[in-house]
Amino acid sequence: MENIKSTLHTHTIGFDGQNTVKEMVAHAADLGFTTIGFSNHFIVHPNIKKSKMYSFAVQGNYHHIYSETFDEAINKFIPHYEEIEKIRSLYPQMRILRGMEVDFFGTKQWIEKFNQAIKQLKPDYLIGSTHFVELDGKILNSHDWAKADKETQKIILQKYWTNIAKAAQSNLFTWMAHLDLPKKVGLGQEKEWSEYERLAILAISKAKTAIEINTSFYKDDCYEPYPSMRILKMARAKNIPVI
Repeated sequence: MENIKSTLHTHTIGFDGQNTVKEMVAHAADLGFTTIGFSNHFIVHPNIKKSKMYSFAVQGNYHHIYSETFDEAINKFIPHYEEIEKIRSLYPQMRILRGMEVDFFGTKQWIEKFNQAIKQLKPDYLIGSTHFVELDGKILNSHDWAKADKETQKIILQKYWTNIAKAAQSNLFTWMAHLDLPKKVGLGQEKEWSEYERLAILAISKAKTAIEINTSFYKDDCYEPYPSMRILKMARAKNIPVI
């Protein structure tokens, strides 16, 4: 089997990463990578800066990943993509791609605006994700989910998995990222959620979309991939490609 060295889920300075595009490409080249893709966050919602987590993002200097309008997000990505284009000419031996990790909000207006944005930006690939759930007019991220009461957590988890399925059904994304994000804050691991996971996997299968596997949970005493083995077994049964 050929050993292909590549990475497609990365974040850079200017968003919520720690290195520049040039630094990351140079390091990837030193490691013998054939491909590197940049997939900074594309998160657009009119109330995003009113969410509880936004002040923490400002403190951590990663608030640039959040935008209230599509124009705001597009104006962040234009110079970012231009920088990638310049770096491409310096590393002709590497395939350097322009991607984005997109939070799916799924309203008709959001989808229309998003389609207009990608026509303008022309990314090479799109990663679908759900870091937020809308509830009672508020935008809640995973840390908010952890602090909610039990009944609210159930509503949030239902909305989370429903949104994953809708994102797949939209046929917008090349693959879906970290399907069981609630696990990050200790939620959704009970068997009762397996049916919601199954329906999301079914939607992903019908859309012929891949899913992403992440090994970060091995360092948190969880000792399993991210998404869970339960989800990966469902994906295997449906012959869903895993990245």
